Amino acid sequence: MEYAPNGTLRQRHQQGTRLALETILPYVRQIADALQFAHDQQLIHRDIKPENMLLGRNNEVLLSDFGIAIMYSTVHSHTRPQQDTAGTVPYMAPEQLKAHALPASDQYALAIMTYEWLCGERPFQGTMTEIAIKHTLVPPPSLRERVSTISPDVEQVILKALAKNPQQRFEHIRDFAQALEEASIAESPEHHTLPLKTAAAYSAICQPRVPPSSGESQK
Repeated sequence: MEYAPNGTLRQRHQQGTRLALETILPYVRQIADALQFAHDQQLIHRDIKPENMLLGRNNEVLLSDFGIAIMYSTVHSHTRPQQDTAGTVPYMAPEQLKAHALPASDQYALAIMTYEWLCGERPFQGTMTEIAIKHTLVPPPSLRERVSTISPDVEQVILKALAKNPQQRFEHIRDFAQALEEASIAESPEHHTLPLKTAAAYSAICQPRVPPSSGESQK
């Protein structure tokens, strides 16, 4: 197994720490890529949390601890695969709490991590029983009410990944990471500035046409 000398993401960013979106995006992209590969092999991790993200020699994120991972058949059937209820409650999706984990359950957990990094706390607090009930029944609190600088687009991406119904989340976990990156680009001031060539062309198109003088020939 590859040696990871730089600890975990939890050690790097202690609980309660707020991170900038530009710091979060590379983490989400790397974790989503690793999980997409696992999902393509019909493997569900079921324990996505900062403690299970190791940092390699170059501070790359390494997905670890597949101790409770399960195989999931993508073949449609009337019966769900037999599962036990396992995971870390603050990061568990509603269906996982009911012993029906899906690949989308890992997406939900990654969205909880993203929410926590953005505002410094997870969406649901309380005892493990209270948190489990909130995962199942209570909508996550607005991120923008906790951190006003978060854009509506970024908030909507995270809330979509936190949908109670797994069918309402992104189709693939890599789609979640891509949507988050696109939302972050949309909120940057540079996104609203046209490149010089584009601006010149746009100006030419929008410039009002001046009718020719009487002495000029008409074409």
